[in-house]
Amino acid sequence: MLQTMHKIIAWYKRPNKSWLADTLESLLVIIPVVFLIKTYVFGLYQVPTCSMENTMLVGERFFADKLTPYFKAPQRGEIIAFNCPTYKYSTNPFMNWYQRYIDLSIVSWTKRVIGVPGDHIEGKIEDGRAVIYRNGQKLDEPYVNQYPIMDIFKPELIENNNFGKGLVRRTFDPSMKLNDPKQPFYRISPVAAARAKQLVEKTVYYPTDTRPEDIFDVQLGENEYWAMGDNRRGSYDSRDWGVLPGHYIHGKIILRLWSSDSDESWWIVDLIKHPIDFWSRMRWSRCLNIMK
Repeated sequence: MLQTMHKIIAWYKRPNKSWLADTLESLLVIIPVVFLIKTYVFGLYQVPTCSMENTMLVGERFFADKLTPYFKAPQRGEIIAFNCPTYKYSTNPFMNWYQRYIDLSIVSWTKRVIGVPGDHIEGKIEDGRAVIYRNGQKLDEPYVNQYPIMDIFKPELIENNNFGKGLVRRTFDPSMKLNDPKQPFYRISPVAAARAKQLVEKTVYYPTDTRPEDIFDVQLGENEYWAMGDNRRGSYDSRDWGVLPGHYIHGKIILRLWSSDSDESWWIVDLIKHPIDFWSRMRWSRCLNIMK
């Protein structure tokens, strides 16, 4: 085996190689190594929805540790990345692996671990609010979003009178000035602006409306987890699709890399489209933060 490796290295380092041959051979080595590292060591994730606000905002990118989950089970309160739990994966081992690690059409999800194997999780309504009990003890969840979701529209779609397709569900941010011309990327609809103005004048922002899914009683079995978004009224999570199988979990979110008020899939595209506004829409205080 060792002799074979020496022969391969000698062949790779052979003299008088052409530039094209050297480039192609380097790619044959680099691409598999990069793929293995990205698949099993760390991952980079973008937030496309408001389900984890205000912990994770739309337009933010995160670094995930993919190695630790192989040696240590996810803990309560951790933010995890996992395979889409509603997708019907193939029973064929090769196709299943392809769907979970290569198929770009199947996106990864991000939620917070509320329950781990063996936990008894209950959802109840108390004083008009949805609360969670774990093993008979009511949870104190300071990370849960206290602001309501507001209707926000993209200006270019409003101008085309395409209101339906232009609607984006975002959490109301009280620091954002309503209909500020200096913030052209998103604009609050008049109805939402009036509602937001009323909310700003209040001191408590706890949501009062609840969903039928907020009432549940689940006993987690072996390798079963209960995952929920921090934006409870805008999250599609275990309340809707049930327990999360442990083998779906493939990463622990540990670092927020940067934050920008943009929903472009690639930040470089947004920079090219908006070379000046791109920098003004950066949320600098939310860059390079350890996740909790």
